Amino acid sequence: MRVLITGGAGFIGSHLADAYLTRGDSVFILDDLSTGSISNVQHLKHHPNFHYAIESVQHEATIAEAIDDCDVIFHLAAAVGVRLIVESPVRTIETNVHGTEVVLTHANKKKKPVLIASTSEVYGLSTQVPFKEDDPLVIGATNKGRWSYACSKALDEFLAFAYWREKKLPVIITRLFNTIGPRQTGQYGMVVPNFVKQALSGRPITVYGDGTQSRCFVDVLDVVQALMGLMDCADAIGQVYNIGSNEEVTILALAQRIKELVKSSSEIVMIPYDQAYQQGFEDMHRRIPDTTKIRETIGFQPQRTLDEVLGRIIAHWEGRDHAGRPLPRPVVERLASLAQRAGMG
Repeated sequence: MRVLITGGAGFIGSHLADAYLTRGDSVFILDDLSTGSISNVQHLKHHPNFHYAIESVQHEATIAEAIDDCDVIFHLAAAVGVRLIVESPVRTIETNVHGTEVVLTHANKKKKPVLIASTSEVYGLSTQVPFKEDDPLVIGATNKGRWSYACSKALDEFLAFAYWREKKLPVIITRLFNTIGPRQTGQYGMVVPNFVKQALSGRPITVYGDGTQSRCFVDVLDVVQALMGLMDCADAIGQVYNIGSNEEVTILALAQRIKELVKSSSEIVMIPYDQAYQQGFEDMHRRIPDTTKIRETIGFQPQRTLDEVLGRIIAHWEGRDHAGRPLPRPVVERLASLAQRAGMG
């Protein structure tokens, strides 16, 4: 099978590329590297079945050619991360809405199956947890830029369903809940890599808000298996699915758990939302998925615990600097020696 992944040099996209190549398929990724990184797919460059283009998903000629050459499409390209969304709302809306429009338009010409990666953010301010796929969406006020991402992704879903109902384009929509793992950067506000890097460096671990907000974090390897399973399932076409775990943890408890796993001396510091982002910032207090639908459709159940994936993330960052670049070997060896003395190795 020939697989196109938009946003393929990103965190989830690069792991998805790994899995398909391991299965024996051909993979073509498209990424403008605005939030993705070529280092995420550096190890794939010499694979005979791997191909890539550094280009925007809004570039119609490139998208049209890539879709012609593929059998299925995973549309993961999007503006992501709370900090990026707050700071660049125009980019968020244009990238998410127009990029999806371009992909669906050209996929429809050849009726190529498309899986759209949406987000748990679309549930907005709803307090009806756990969230079910057919629940009402409660989006915040339009003068709160923080909700532009949720609104743009909800519009992506409406557009995808419109193509399915009116034009019979096979589409699948997935709402991802707090996917974590190696290669995820904290540059745009992702909480786990930020906590891990702060704990490893001994800097304060910064918890935004009061820390009582809770999330369900899921390993990217489990998410990849869910995405592949849905793409292979004919019954999934025309449906929307939550993908996540049911292991709920508060952000303060997460910070404490990471501090313990690292055996860090870092202080945990609370920072008000207004100071971290902008005046009047709103957040979802609990973000908990109901995963009954995907379990009944493809038998999906996360296989990895939070502690297991946190261990892999910590190992990933132990040999890197704050920007994610590999440290020189002497520094890595020194860190390993110190870790062993402290009982961390």
